[in-house]
Amino acid sequence: MCTLRQWLCILLSSALLPCMLWLPTAHAATLQPPAAQAMMDALTRATTAVVGIKATAMEDAHSAETLGLRRAGTGVQINQDGLILTIGYLMLEAEHIEIVTQDNRTLPARAVAYDLATGFGLLRPLLPLRGVGVAALGSSKDLEPGEPLMAVTGPQPDDDGDVSMTRLVSRRAFSGSWEYHIESALFTSPPVMASGGNHSGAPLFNQKGELMGIGSLLVSDATGENRRLPGNMFVPVDLLRPILAELQRAGLSTKSRRPWLGITSNDQGGRIQILRVSKESPADLAGLTAGDVVLAVDDAKVATLEAFYKKLWDRAAPDAEVKLTVLQGAEVKTIVLKAQDRMLTLKKPAGI
Repeated sequence: MCTLRQWLCILLSSALLPCMLWLPTAHAATLQPPAAQAMMDALTRATTAVVGIKATAMEDAHSAETLGLRRAGTGVQINQDGLILTIGYLMLEAEHIEIVTQDNRTLPARAVAYDLATGFGLLRPLLPLRGVGVAALGSSKDLEPGEPLMAVTGPQPDDDGDVSMTRLVSRRAFSGSWEYHIESALFTSPPVMASGGNHSGAPLFNQKGELMGIGSLLVSDATGENRRLPGNMFVPVDLLRPILAELQRAGLSTKSRRPWLGITSNDQGGRIQILRVSKESPADLAGLTAGDVVLAVDDAKVATLEAFYKKLWDRAAPDAEVKLTVLQGAEVKTIVLKAQDRMLTLKKPAGI
């Protein structure tokens, strides 16, 4: 089977290059061999920085309820010291972490940081990571909708990884159902559909081979316009630059210390409906259940997840009291609960 870089060379050197990259006809006609070769070289170099990740969570990990005990995904080396950037939920409460290289080596690794605010995770191998490239951190600020991009999934013991050509569809704020919000996420389509969920943590590169973002999840509507267009959401690396030193020093960013309730919810139709409540979480202890509707936080009405989260996080201490106005069945109730620092509830793997 082909390695990642062999597959990329086949893909980019084929006669279908302009079509695969969605280049306009006029642009394709003017794409001279030196320019095409430079792009191919840059993208090929980028793939050398990609690795696979295997993680096994602790048996009593709280996150196993939603993420399972065994997880597989992708990471990318971002400096010469072996620092691997990935999506954080892969390594959440992980007891064992391994890095899989493109030449089929499996190396033990340790967690360096998990950042709740951005979703990024950092790992470092316990043995030298020889033969793996280093990805250059770029900036997604200048990306335009329709711009061709490359996503790479890392190898696994039974999977050589893959290269997918995609394009930017939109860039907008994203609110996750799991008490997560970032102001500028990248949405691409066609989707990266790797086997075993290996799109998690997949790096996204521009045509210069610069790292643009890290894959978080599949979405059914990449446009954000309530029409079906399957794609992926990537966390932009622009969010990493200001906190990278802090993550390596402290294992998380200051913004990760914020109130957490332990609910999964959505905001369809201007209603914030609770879909699931984590066991032994503040919400669970306060008597919130799936099906409840959150109407207000501290008497301020909230109709979107973004408004809900920002009001929840707008307090000095992560363990502060929170007053929720909740519709339970046909009854409106006021519930006062004490939030928790999510980072303190997690089983901590060695290194964090």
